[in-house]
Amino acid sequence: MDNLKVVKSVVIAFTKVDLPWGWLGNMASFPVEYEGKVWGTTEALFQSMRYNKENIKEIIRKEVSPMGAKMKAKKYRDQYCVEPRSEEDVENMIKCIKLKLEQHPQLVTKLKNSGDYLIVEDVTERIKKGSKTSALFWGAAKDKSGNWFGENRLGKIWMDLRKEY
Repeated sequence: MDNLKVVKSVVIAFTKVDLPWGWLGNMASFPVEYEGKVWGTTEALFQSMRYNKENIKEIIRKEVSPMGAKMKAKKYRDQYCVEPRSEEDVENMIKCIKLKLEQHPQLVTKLKNSGDYLIVEDVTERIKKGSKTSALFWGAAKDKSGNWFGENRLGKIWMDLRKEY
């Protein structure tokens, strides 16, 4: 997929969960139920979907913080059954975001209120700190000229779902 080269007058860029558009992030505290179990965040559910071993999924699910869930998942990365950033991984992310919207209908209203603005998971700070591969796959960063670059898959998922609603 080409890098993000869209110029719009308003960009909804989300980073931290406590900021106005932070609910768009997978770390935001919106529990989701999936296959009869409750996951504290879509981040925990998404990370667990990369495994087929129930014990690993449970370790991730039981983690209190979303970052903790992500770190637990990384600990077992040698046992992935879904390759990160693969088509199946993207489909799992779509499933997680849809569950979040279905189970928290107030977020559908917020999403609709975003109009047709570009939605970007802003990973600029992570890129400055050296993160590259997955950050620029799921999000985008600003260059020195203020232009966005990266695939922004998470932002595109949100914009696609906005069209569906």
